[in-house]
Amino acid sequence: MVQRVLVSDKLAEQGLAILDAEAGIELDNRPGIGEEELAASIAGYHALIVRSGTRVTAEVIDAAAALKVIGRAGIGVDNVDVAAASMRGVVVMNTPTGNNVTTAEHALSMLLALARHIPQACASLRKGEWKRGDFVGTELCNKTLGIVGIGNIGSIVANRAAGLKMKVLAYDPYITAQSAARLGLELVSLEELYARSDFISVHTPLTAETEGMVDAGAFAAMKDGVHIVNCARGGIVDEQALAEAITAGKVAGAALDVFAKEPPPADSPLLAMPQVVATPHLGASTGEAQLNVAIAIAEQVRDFLCDGVISNAVNVPSVPPEAIEALMPYIILAERIGSLHAQLAARIPDEVTIAYQGEAADLDCRSVNAAVLQGLLAKVMESPVNSVNAPILARERGIKVVEMREHDVSSFASAIEVTFRGADGDNIIAGAVFGGNIVRLVRFDDFFLEAVPEGIILILHNRDVPGVVGRVGTFLAEHSINIAGLELGRVGGEAVSFVHIDSPLSSGQIEELRSLPDITAAAMVRLD
Repeated sequence: MVQRVLVSDKLAEQGLAILDAEAGIELDNRPGIGEEELAASIAGYHALIVRSGTRVTAEVIDAAAALKVIGRAGIGVDNVDVAAASMRGVVVMNTPTGNNVTTAEHALSMLLALARHIPQACASLRKGEWKRGDFVGTELCNKTLGIVGIGNIGSIVANRAAGLKMKVLAYDPYITAQSAARLGLELVSLEELYARSDFISVHTPLTAETEGMVDAGAFAAMKDGVHIVNCARGGIVDEQALAEAITAGKVAGAALDVFAKEPPPADSPLLAMPQVVATPHLGASTGEAQLNVAIAIAEQVRDFLCDGVISNAVNVPSVPPEAIEALMPYIILAERIGSLHAQLAARIPDEVTIAYQGEAADLDCRSVNAAVLQGLLAKVMESPVNSVNAPILARERGIKVVEMREHDVSSFASAIEVTFRGADGDNIIAGAVFGGNIVRLVRFDDFFLEAVPEGIILILHNRDVPGVVGRVGTFLAEHSINIAGLELGRVGGEAVSFVHIDSPLSSGQIEELRSLPDITAAAMVRLD
């Protein structure tokens, strides 16, 4: 099947060349396409690649019936409605490392320009002025730089600032003191960073928690004469509060590459202030970065469409290529365990406990967890369910998911045991992986067996007496149904049979089967 890819922003030619017919891809390069036109034409595409210029709204995503993946060439995904994409089961990828150095270097350039009034002095000189006394700057050596957010970019800024002999403080609730120490940073609270820093540089994503975090209260907590740098995302710094803090003399100056609205309105007070250095979102604008992110996102989208490899996804666990082969048998097994329960149960469970046993306990099992939920919900949902939206749909329906790791309790070298708990009681289904890629169902409630989880299967409960299997075989032969395989489990005078058949029975035929002597229950499932 040919995979159709739409590129809606300018992408380097080297990236476009990766998306070629040889890879089974049909490319449509339409940089500058408007939002309305995008929504009107997106329906037939399997992938969409954007930069910062395209807004991928919920309306666009709703219109994208075939869409599987959105690739953002760059780190920020605030122009993509990730929540809407996740609900539709669309993977959203970015390129978090392709422009790290470029963006960090721009932040440092802005820091230096701010400290030495370089843009203002240049503009003055171009006007024929020679006002050296108006542009007395500040040394960075021995000053304190506070970095808010020590991710890929923030850590590079910290490293380069240390080379300038600056004292570097860091605030990031997601790293440990040990990690900060390895980077040569002093990890402090946000309040302490505000109180001690001469310069503050912001390097966090724009989220509900970070939007407007540098507000009037934050400025009040800072040192008098502080300098602010924001090359991360517009909206993190409250622009009105910043303008007021500059006017009041609390903030000596600000360097801004990003704004809450881009381009900013012409009457923005910040643009009129001589204390402000501003650039039009140039953080990632170098030839090297443009090339790096174009190649990276093209390769990621190609590998996802052609091989199912998920890299740098923001809404689903990424699976590196070297892990896919090892994980795939568990993902297949997990999806079929979920599907098996869904086809037999009267309602969805309240709780799903997934126990990884033996070698499976050492896996990164996030994708496997999602596969259980995908199998569980796909049979009962009208809309498509996949590994992206299955966890979201499960949460919406109040399904609690519990993960357990048990290294020594299984009778098998590597197994998954799933307990579906609901008002009707518990259903336990376990599977094992043999030889690295052979999957089998090994437990069905109290019964132990070794069943192949694929195809059309009759699941029969019966009294453990002679003649039952023969009567079932005769019944199927009378209805021209061929048996492809049979697995049995017995306990306490009861038995369960997994009968693989080549063609399905009608509902009436299943009712007839239930009426055979010693059969206590019968159901048909499809696992594929």
